[in-house]
Amino acid sequence: MHSAAVTTEGDQIRWAELPGEDPARVYVHGLGATSPLYFAETAVHPLLAGRRSLLIDLLGHGHSDRPTSFAYTLEDHADALAAALRAAQVAGAEVIAHSMGGAVAVVLAARHPELVSRLVLVDANLDPLTPERGAYGSRDIASYGEEEFLAGGWREVRDRAGADWWATMRLTGLEALHRSAVHLVRGTTPTMRKLLLDLPVPRTFLYPEPDGPFPGTEELEAAGVRVVAVPDCGHCIMLDNPEAFAHATAEALA
Repeated sequence: MHSAAVTTEGDQIRWAELPGEDPARVYVHGLGATSPLYFAETAVHPLLAGRRSLLIDLLGHGHSDRPTSFAYTLEDHADALAAALRAAQVAGAEVIAHSMGGAVAVVLAARHPELVSRLVLVDANLDPLTPERGAYGSRDIASYGEEEFLAGGWREVRDRAGADWWATMRLTGLEALHRSAVHLVRGTTPTMRKLLLDLPVPRTFLYPEPDGPFPGTEELEAAGVRVVAVPDCGHCIMLDNPEAFAHATAEALA
């Protein structure tokens, strides 16, 4: 386990690191998750092993610190991640990022282009969403005010999220979870989709085939983004179908 201070108060981002050749690969988890659990099997798969790999936890999540003074905007997450990568002497990384982590990775590539050479986005958030009580995920969390969420709304979210997600969500600071969800739903200006369209690096977007055609595929492909459907999986592609995910990721990075 490695760490780096990423705020003026000294808050630490932590990551599990596998030795190997450069350029490094950086794995970034989604909301309420942790990269070592979600990506360990992928990083050591025969098609992907042998590369220096950082399985990194965003601030407020997993093994990283959970400061209550941090705003947890997508830009804040991206800048904190950039600070950790610079401390790790990473440049030109291949970034594989899931869900909210994909949104953070797009912002990272836009704000700190020297750190990213290639993007593999895994069912990432590209567009603003509407908060909705009882909806699954960030929309549900963002439907609460922060005080309401901290006072007990998080228990309702826990019960709706289910045991699998709660197993890692419980490691996330409550302020971090709520603020990250609020800013993820709100998105960026310009949107994450627009930022992705304008990035100059090779980009691949993986999505679950059972969800049907990914919205906006034609525009993405026209901008050079490869859009790839992965079979037999849901949102957590790397956990639901790890073999197909490893093959799709390896192809994207070839």
